[in-house]
Amino acid sequence: MIRVLLVDDETLLLDSLEIILTLNQMEVVAKAHDGREALEILTEKTCDIALVDLNMKGMGGIELIGELKQKHPEVKILVLTTFYDDKNITDAIAGGADGYLLKDSGKDAILGAVRQIIGGVNVLDPKVMQRLTQLMTQNAARGAAGAATQGEADSKDKKALTDLPELTEREKEICALMVDGLDNKQIAKKLYISEGTVKNYISGIYDKTGIHDRVKLIVELRG
Repeated sequence: MIRVLLVDDETLLLDSLEIILTLNQMEVVAKAHDGREALEILTEKTCDIALVDLNMKGMGGIELIGELKQKHPEVKILVLTTFYDDKNITDAIAGGADGYLLKDSGKDAILGAVRQIIGGVNVLDPKVMQRLTQLMTQNAARGAAGAATQGEADSKDKKALTDLPELTEREKEICALMVDGLDNKQIAKKLYISEGTVKNYISGIYDKTGIHDRVKLIVELRG
């Protein structure tokens, strides 16, 4: 059973999430109203994943992510927030968040994200993925224009996509769906194949392109 720690300063949301998770065979080990309370709880209890809001009174989510990764590196972190501005996205991901969802994603998206993250897959909300892709593309363009060394690094990544053996039609189809922001479960449902098969295809895509990071691969595919 997946053990979950909920961290949010909205009591109603905490209670709603607890009901949803409990009804889906997950155990809510505790509910915290800020980062400091969450860290105190983890001195006595353990969890597999923490669902963390970013904007909280007291210790906020960004600071908590850093503390969690330092003190409890085994704990996965799913950001669940209403904010997807550039700073929050980059700070959360750079800090070590394993997923980033918006609160309006819906019950199924949240449950799916928890299970995928526990299974070792990073999850980003489609809106977050789109914004992150734009940021990375802009940064790459600025780097290419301003520094030759960075331009060389960018060109190496692009070369990985063009010079390696061509992807199969199915792999190309999966790449297109990844670019559209679909996660593994959504891809599996759309293509009428198992989620495990999707993972196998993506592993093959990683091997052929030489890019073993989902976000970076999507950026390169967007070109």
